[in-house]
Amino acid sequence: MNELVFTVEQEDDGGYVASAEVAPNEHITTQGDTLEELRLMILDAIECHFFDEPSRKPQTARLHFVKDEILPLAG
Repeated sequence: MNELVFTVEQEDDGGYVASAEVAPNEHITTQGDTLEELRLMILDAIECHFFDEPSRKPQTARLHFVKDEILPLAG
C-alpha cells in the first residue's frame, strides 16, 4: 500500500473527524478541532498504527473532504 485515503467530515461542533480503511476490518480514525490539528493527529495515528510493522506504512496520506449541502425543494 502506497497511499492511505482518509475521509474527512466536519462535525456539527466545528471539529473534524478522519477515517481510513487500512485493510478489511482494519481502520484508522482520529479527530481534531481544526484542520491543522487534524493533520497532525492523522500523522500521529499513522505512526502509532504501523509502529510494529513499519514496512506496511504507506508513503502518503490523501485527505478526501466530504461536505453535505442541503437544497430546499419547492413543494
